Amino acid sequence: MGYRIRLRRDPLAYVEELSRGSTAGVMRLPWGGWCVRDTELAQALLRDPEYHTGGSVFFGELLPDRDAQAQLGRAVRNLLRADVPRYRAALPEAVAAMPTAGRWPDAGTRVVYHCLADLLLHPDTPGASRELMRQAVHEGVAVRSAHVWRRARAELVRARLLTAVTEEAHRRRRQPAGEPRDMLDAVLTLCPEAEMSDRRVADLHLMMFRAIIAPVSAALAWSVLLACLHHTRAAPWPWPIDQVVREALRHRPVPWMLGRTLPRAVELGGTVFPPGELLSVCPYLLHHDERHWDSPDAFRPERWAGDSGHGPYVPFGTGPFSCAGAAVAHTLLIESLAALTDHASLAVTGGDTRASMSEGNVPRPFILHRTPDHPPAHDTRRR
Repeated sequence: MGYRIRLRRDPLAYVEELSRGSTAGVMRLPWGGWCVRDTELAQALLRDPEYHTGGSVFFGELLPDRDAQAQLGRAVRNLLRADVPRYRAALPEAVAAMPTAGRWPDAGTRVVYHCLADLLLHPDTPGASRELMRQAVHEGVAVRSAHVWRRARAELVRARLLTAVTEEAHRRRRQPAGEPRDMLDAVLTLCPEAEMSDRRVADLHLMMFRAIIAPVSAALAWSVLLACLHHTRAAPWPWPIDQVVREALRHRPVPWMLGRTLPRAVELGGTVFPPGELLSVCPYLLHHDERHWDSPDAFRPERWAGDSGHGPYVPFGTGPFSCAGAAVAHTLLIESLAALTDHASLAVTGGDTRASMSEGNVPRPFILHRTPDHPPAHDTRRR
């Protein structure tokens, strides 16, 4: 139980403590599996084709075929990319609806969802599916809460949402559309009825819904929190938005472990790991290796103004199993943060840089105060 308490109290500090206490390039994790703590070995592993054979553990048994996984990832990425103009157009309304003092990261999750709702389920979707998806966001289905009582409520909404989307998948299979209108159409296009049940399609849709909303909203919350904690004056931030986003993704990467269950034996650092072992790389450790980064523990967006002082950077993974939508997610983050800071001053209270462990690193709750100001003569904060 000791490691569970320390992991819950400060997961990133605990991983650092484990790394400092190990002299080997690969360390055993208390909860099972192994983590490559040495940066050079980690990079070698991520480039090793043997490590990337087989399917992704992200999909598990829902979609075990690697080709199908890659096709679905590309299809959802293409939908997201095409949706960027609509996302950008929806941001002013979503930001204007925020309270002057809002509780984050929940408020940020709602902003992201508001702008992506039509991509997840298009507006003409009949029944209660869209309303249940909105409730799912509010109740913490998209971003798993640390509170047991809230997770219990989220499970009830999740079950109702799955039932509704299962029924919608069945209806769409009887009345198929042409080009995919939303993410459910994309899943149905790649999952023939003979090979996948309506319920399984709904499970995949919910998985992709969470895979989009959770990392974007968590990274947006980290960007807001870290920038506000390091620039407390009322003046606009001194950094371009792109630099803030990149540094937030380095300083507090949302995926804290990139793991693979080995389909075959892999040799690393003189040790052979047999098939079935879980072997992981920790982006946080790679991003805080002082041999490769200047002042890695400092939040310094200006480091991205030049090409030097940068180490290995894997906020969305790397290699064949990196996030297919990484570039689009980065664009959504820039657009969202630009809208939040557009003609407004931001400040936080209750900010804590310790992560709250969910499926990834999520900020602990804080209050964001957004105060609109007069438009500056020349606004250069978007890039």
